[in-house]
Amino acid sequence: MTASTSFPALGSTATVCVTRADVLELASGAVGAVLAEIDRACSRFRPDSELVELNAAAGRPVQVSETLFGAVEAALRAAALTGGLVDPTVGKTLRLAGYDRDFELVSARRAVSYRARFASVPGWRAVRIDGRARTVMVPRDAELDLGATAKALAADRAAAGAAAAAGCGVLVSLGGDIAVAGTPPENGWPVRIADDHRAPLDTSGPTVALRTGGLASSSTTVRRWRAGEAELHHIVDPRTGRPATTPWRTVTVAAGTCVDANTASTAAVILGDHACEWLAERGLHARLVAESALTRRVGGWPAEAA
Repeated sequence: MTASTSFPALGSTATVCVTRADVLELASGAVGAVLAEIDRACSRFRPDSELVELNAAAGRPVQVSETLFGAVEAALRAAALTGGLVDPTVGKTLRLAGYDRDFELVSARRAVSYRARFASVPGWRAVRIDGRARTVMVPRDAELDLGATAKALAADRAAAGAAAAAGCGVLVSLGGDIAVAGTPPENGWPVRIADDHRAPLDTSGPTVALRTGGLASSSTTVRRWRAGEAELHHIVDPRTGRPATTPWRTVTVAAGTCVDANTASTAAVILGDHACEWLAERGLHARLVAESALTRRVGGWPAEAA
C-alpha cells in the first residue's frame, strides 16, 4: 500500500512516496538527510553554504566537499551536453535581476523599489575543476548558480538513498523535479503534469505513469517577479544574460535521470522555436505547452484524452 508525506525543502516542497506505508518515516528521513546536505553545499541564499564561499573566492581554487564537487560536475556536464544553453555561470545576472534570496522573499519585495540589472555570462568553460584535489575555481567576477541541476541531482540521490534505506519503491518530487528508484507500483507512479507543482491534485491536466528514471518540468510561469515595470522569470538565456524569450510556458521531459530531464527541459525553454527538433534528435520524450496553451508532444510522450 503506497503512502506519502511532504515537507518544505530547497525553497520548494519535497514529496516522498513509498510502496510500503510502514517504511515511510525511514524513507522520509533518508530523503531529508540528502536534501540538507545539498542545501548546505549548493544554496546561493544561505551565508554559510559552500557555494557562497566558493563564489567569494575571487578566482582562487577552493577545495570543496564531495557533494558540492559532484553538483558542479553535474552542472558543467549539463552545459557541455547543451552547448552552453544550461550554464551555471548565470549567478551574477540572476542576482542583479533580483533573484538574490529565497523566492518567497523575492516575490514579496515591492516591485517599485527595485530596478533590475543584468550582466554578461562568463561561460561554463571558464570554470576549472580538479578531481584529484577536489577543487573548483570560479573566475573572478563570476558567480555560480546551480539551481538548474542541483535540485534535480538532489531528487536522484534522495530517491536512490531512500529506496536503499527502506527497501521498497520510492518517488521523490522536489517541485517540478521527480526521480524514482526501487520497484514501482504495478502500474507505475502516477504523475499529474501542471504548470505549477503546487497546484491541487484535482487540477486539470494529463497524468503519466513513471516507472524508472526521472521527470522534470521547466516553466516561466511560476518563478516570476516584477522589478519596476519589468516582469522577469528565472530561466536565463546565457547568450543574452537575460530571462529567455520563449514561446513555451512549460516544458516537461522524461529521461534516464532527473538531472538529464531537467537539463533538457531547461534547454528546450531557452531554445524556443527549435526545441522540438532538438529534443527529437536526442530521442527524448517531452510535452511542451506554449503561451497560447497549444501543446506539442515529442518522442513517445503519450497522447492526451480529448
